[in-house]
Amino acid sequence: MLMSLVVAAGSLDAATHRREIEAWQKARDVRLRSDSGWLTLAGLFWLKPGVNRFGADGANDIVLPAHASPARAGIFVVAEDEVAVEISPGVMVTLGGKPVMKAALRSDAGGATPDLLTMGSLTMQVIERNGRLAIRLKDSKSKVRSTFKGLGYFPVNPRYRIVARFIPHPDPVTITVPNVLGFSEALPSPGYAQFELGGKTYRLDPVIESPGDTQLFFIFRDQTAGRATYGSGRFLYADPPQNGRVVLDFNKAYSPPCAFTSYATCPLPPQQNRLPIAVEAGELFGRHD
Repeated sequence: MLMSLVVAAGSLDAATHRREIEAWQKARDVRLRSDSGWLTLAGLFWLKPGVNRFGADGANDIVLPAHASPARAGIFVVAEDEVAVEISPGVMVTLGGKPVMKAALRSDAGGATPDLLTMGSLTMQVIERNGRLAIRLKDSKSKVRSTFKGLGYFPVNPRYRIVARFIPHPDPVTITVPNVLGFSEALPSPGYAQFELGGKTYRLDPVIESPGDTQLFFIFRDQTAGRATYGSGRFLYADPPQNGRVVLDFNKAYSPPCAFTSYATCPLPPQQNRLPIAVEAGELFGRHD
């Protein structure tokens, strides 16, 4: 029989578990509200080959908020898979905290940390999705951030802290993960988690999000989606398996960035991670007081 009881004797008492989840919820709120959190996401602009002008003027290819940008702030120049920036005279932009006028920019391709341009309350970075390059814009003074009312959760339930069996793949396996842009990406999957809930057996397939990551990343959807939780599904991370077991604490399941902004490029649950049950734990969609 699979080991899938939430708080097995001697593993984690209910009070300790509750404190752990409450601390996780507070940290989640802090991350979301931070200057670099998803609430600040204010734009996604796909780049074309050659010159892409940016600034507050509506004639620019990339139109920035007028409260933080001059009419013409500069240009992004795309040549093959390389992006460079040239800043207009008199405009203050920093790269890595230092003033910049012209520079080549590193994107997030291959899991790299992208270069960050800062102009007042705005930050811009180059992202790569399915071979296409775009500018991701964040604004620390975004209306979404300033009007955010907070997160809601199902009551903490130790039943949903599941110690699942982890079954590794004998050979390298990739999973095709779709995203909201209509593309898909093949990501490595080291195995799958098998568990029991309500007397029935289920499985979830994790992926490794970026090269070098150790945590398992589960993208899943259950029968609460579209009713109490975000319609497209939720995210859940788990620590690496130990002794053939992995802890799936659905009390830490949370909404993807697309629940808060239309400018994110979220992955969607692969077909095998669509559970035919309601997992009434974790983050709710919207405010549920």
